[in-house]
Amino acid sequence: MIIAGLTGGIASGKSTVSGFLSDAGAQVIDADQIAREVVKPDTPGYDAILAFFGRTILMPGGDIDRKRLGEIIFNDPDKKARLDAIVHPLIFERSAERIAQIAAQTPDAVVIMDIPLLFEAGMESDLAEVIVVYVPEKLQLERLMNRDGVDEQAAMARIRSQMPIEEKRRRATVVIDNSGTTFDSRRQALAVFRRLKQRSKPGTE
Repeated sequence: MIIAGLTGGIASGKSTVSGFLSDAGAQVIDADQIAREVVKPDTPGYDAILAFFGRTILMPGGDIDRKRLGEIIFNDPDKKARLDAIVHPLIFERSAERIAQIAAQTPDAVVIMDIPLLFEAGMESDLAEVIVVYVPEKLQLERLMNRDGVDEQAAMARIRSQMPIEEKRRRATVVIDNSGTTFDSRRQALAVFRRLKQRSKPGTE
């Protein structure tokens, strides 16, 4: 088995590349999806968040309003750090459980840890490769404005809340350039998968 990380900047196309890798046969562990699971009602994560942030962050049905919570932590680094301290250990634990399940069932699996804020959260250690989906910031800005229907100022604020895409590119061990066609991005992703699959075989690491 081999475990690689997948990340990128907002609107870089990481989810598209993650889909290509999954279609090729990779076992994708989606950190965003796990983050939603560990804060569902009646979970320790949910209770801890409510104890700190209060019930004003809840939607009428009782679920946490992620948009509201995001607005709070976006403007308060201390509260963001507190939320991270609650959620990150739960994500690590759930991810480890899934990796163990995959290892037991498919010893030669290619596991992709899809983590949007991989570098920001310091989660790159112990990964065989760190794959960054890259687009230049100018294109990132354009795509974000089109995708979310926001103006340039709002889009740039979101981009600036993350590590610069050029820094992520510098830290990557593998870069998939997503500034071209979908066909080209898929070709790059499949080439990466084939290399990882070769290394995932017992005795090759």
